[in-house]
Amino acid sequence: MSIIGTILIGLIVGLVAKLLMPGRDPGGFIITAIIGIVGSVLATYLGQALGWYRADESAGFIGGVIGAVILLALYRMVVRRT
Repeated sequence: MSIIGTILIGLIVGLVAKLLMPGRDPGGFIITAIIGIVGSVLATYLGQALGWYRADESAGFIGGVIGAVILLALYRMVVRRT
């Protein structure tokens, strides 16, 4: 159930990150979902590495949104240059 929960939170996080970042995105719903999921996972592992979360805790909603916004900004920079 943990994986399904992470995916569902990632979808919501991706949508929130897309709303927070103004401008046109080169990706659609699938890319938004993937960025949200990866952003949540990235925030979880980074938070655990920095000691913000225990090994059995996942990042919160705000941490996931921050991770997704960072990934979305990187994605936009990469896609626009190619």
